[in-house]
Amino acid sequence: MRLSQSLFKTTKTIPGDEQAKNAKLLIQAGFVYKEMAGVYAYLPLGLRVLENIKEVIRSEMNDLGASELLMTSLQPKDTWEMTGRWDDETVDVWFKSKLKNGTEIGFGWSHEEALMLLISKFVHSYRDLPGGVYQFQTKLRNELRSKSGLLRGREFLMKDMYHFSRSQEELDEFYERAKQAYLNVYAKLGLGENTFLTFASGGAFTQFSHEFQTVLRDGEDTIYLDRAKKLAINQEVYTDEVIAQLGLKKEDLEEVRASEVGNIFNFGSVKGEQMSVQFSDESGNRKPVFLSSYGIGVSRLMGVMAELFNDNRGLVWPKQIAPAKVYLIAIGDEKATNAAEDLYNILTERGVAVIYDDRDVRAGEKFADADLMGIPWRVVANNQAQADGYEIKDRIENTPKHMNAQALVKLVA
Repeated sequence: MRLSQSLFKTTKTIPGDEQAKNAKLLIQAGFVYKEMAGVYAYLPLGLRVLENIKEVIRSEMNDLGASELLMTSLQPKDTWEMTGRWDDETVDVWFKSKLKNGTEIGFGWSHEEALMLLISKFVHSYRDLPGGVYQFQTKLRNELRSKSGLLRGREFLMKDMYHFSRSQEELDEFYERAKQAYLNVYAKLGLGENTFLTFASGGAFTQFSHEFQTVLRDGEDTIYLDRAKKLAINQEVYTDEVIAQLGLKKEDLEEVRASEVGNIFNFGSVKGEQMSVQFSDESGNRKPVFLSSYGIGVSRLMGVMAELFNDNRGLVWPKQIAPAKVYLIAIGDEKATNAAEDLYNILTERGVAVIYDDRDVRAGEKFADADLMGIPWRVVANNQAQADGYEIKDRIENTPKHMNAQALVKLVA
């Protein structure tokens, strides 16, 4: 990626109503554009970060045996009336509209009912189960307040997985595997030490659910955390009864602020019974399909990581998530430019994502943008680069090193 060819630049201008640190940093660095409160466009660098997060999640979902699909955003009223979740008193985040012929529709905020109806066309026998599907889709939720940047959006990217089982025991077994898969995702993203399984309310989903909460100074939730047991309770269900039920002690619980980065739900046979989605068991008896669902806010994760991984110069992305691994700069005359061009070609041929700052601006501005964008390695080509090596500096270090092209490529690739 050559910055001279990019339409988007870093900026010092932040929308006056933007309060969240994550959004301020991402807007300044040219990763997102604020359309309105809770609604952000993802510019090329921001989209790269989202895609990298998706790949980490996709790997874990595939390992669980789930298959990726893509459902529709438009949802018919009839589907959701089957379970009572079309009612605004039950689900208060619907965006609703009407087709030209007057048919009422909603814009997908979740997809349990839609998936149950879909699999009813394909699942008939116990031999057809168990199985799971997942998608990455833009969800729309009519949130009352949206003042936390990417942490609470009205339009956001979500990974939602749905698993269909023959019994509660089969569901429970998969549910535990999915818990571990989620913990694996957060560990790979660099959030493992700060993310905790949290007992929470099920809201419009179930009576209770399990959240995954990342401790965050400006997080929207308050949780009570037992760090030794890596278990927490959301304030909304923080009672003596719940504390005892989880085998925790009040004196061991620490009150902290956190942000939800995942939420999973055990519906059991409820949806199958409400929607008459059934299968025939080995004896030919008709039984309801058991459902569990698993959500991760992908764009929310991006916001949480921006909140956590930064310093006074800008973002500090983990290497596996950054939009590029190398920020390349040429300082000098034609020799420096040629050295930079040579390295840019070598790295891109090796599949290493590079941001080549070939703009006609001061070196200091280029250095500042490299730091603001949070690119893991800054590489400088000067007039002596091909003879004495390139200057390379890790984003979190202060002292640069010198390497020849071969050693540099080996390091970053």
